[in-house]
Amino acid sequence: MSHARSVAKFQRDLNHEFSDPKESPLPAAARQAFRALPYYPVGYRYCVPARLVRDSTAAPFAMPTSTARRPMYRKYGDLYFTLAGQALKLSVYQNLELMTRPGFADYLFVPFTDLTNGHGSYGGGRYLDLREPTAGSRTLQLDFNRAYNPSCAYSPAYSCPVPPVENRLAVAIPAGVQSDY
Repeated sequence: MSHARSVAKFQRDLNHEFSDPKESPLPAAARQAFRALPYYPVGYRYCVPARLVRDSTAAPFAMPTSTARRPMYRKYGDLYFTLAGQALKLSVYQNLELMTRPGFADYLFVPFTDLTNGHGSYGGGRYLDLREPTAGSRTLQLDFNRAYNPSCAYSPAYSCPVPPVENRLAVAIPAGVQSDY
């Protein structure tokens, strides 16, 4: 599947989730008026390979969230990549509770901020979801066209992980879901 088609499918799936009363973070009134999320134009330049350096010694920690809730995470490793000519790094995490659910043992989570936050994307940061690489691989694709807002961007009823200081990028990434917030 081409990159543009796979991102279009991601957007359709996310829009479907937002229109589904069982899955949507939108309050009922906003959901009834919902048509589609605003997205930046898809740009292949925002899909980059990242070198994974595993961190097998990281102790579990309580991830700060937008509320008093503190879910347990562990740092899975660091992702090194180049974007807009800059060498960058993001830490990648695993939610310990989520890892116990069927189908999520290999789920990886990248909360981040960039210079678009509050200026085209959600002010509190955005997220990327990944899966562990195949055995022996040390590379993951970071596709910022799949960056999405946390549920708390749409309703204060949600408790969302706050991107840690080490995941604050000093570059604008105009890709993924936009926001007026």
